Amino acid sequence: MKLDTKDFEVRMKKSIESYQSNLVTVRAGRANPNVLARLTFEYYGAPTLVSQMAEIKVADARTLTVQPWDATTVKGIEKAILASDIGITPVSDGRVIRLIFPQPTEERRRELTKQVAKMGEDAKVAVRNIRRDANDKIKDMKKNSEMTEDEAKSSDKAVQDLTDKYIKEIDTVTAAKNKEIMEI
Repeated sequence: MKLDTKDFEVRMKKSIESYQSNLVTVRAGRANPNVLARLTFEYYGAPTLVSQMAEIKVADARTLTVQPWDATTVKGIEKAILASDIGITPVSDGRVIRLIFPQPTEERRRELTKQVAKMGEDAKVAVRNIRRDANDKIKDMKKNSEMTEDEAKSSDKAVQDLTDKYIKEIDTVTAAKNKEIMEI
C-alpha cells in the first residue's frame, strides 16, 4: 500500500498560500490597500480591523485613502496606523486619512528583499516539516508491515517530488516579489 500524498499536498499548498498572503503586506513603494489588511484599532473596547470600518482605496500609484464610515473612528484609525510597522505618517482632514507612500531608497529596497527572502525561507521550512511528517508516516507504515520496501521507496520519491515542486514555487513567488520591490 503506497502512501496517499493528497493530505500532505494540501498542507503544502496552504503553506504557500499563507506565504503569499504574508507577502502582500510587504510595502514595495506602491500604494497597496493590503498593507492595512491586518491592521486593527480599538472600537468600543474591541480590536476591529480597519478594513471593516472604512473604505480603503488607491487614489494614485503612491496614495491610499482611508475613509471611515463612522467619522468618530478617524482618530483611532490614525493612531493605529502610526503605531503599526507600516512606516507611513497618515495625513487626515478629519474625514479622510491619506497615506502617501514615499519612493523607497535603494537601502530600504534591499532591506525589503532580505525580509522577503527570510519569509520565503520560513515557508520552505514549513514545507520541509510537512515532508518530514510524511517520511515519518512512511517509516511507521514500513515498520508495521503495512508497506513493502519498494512501496516505501516509491512513496519517499513521491513525497520528495512534491516537496521539490512547492520549494520551486516558493522560489518563483519570492523572485517575483523581489523584482517588484527593486523596480524604480
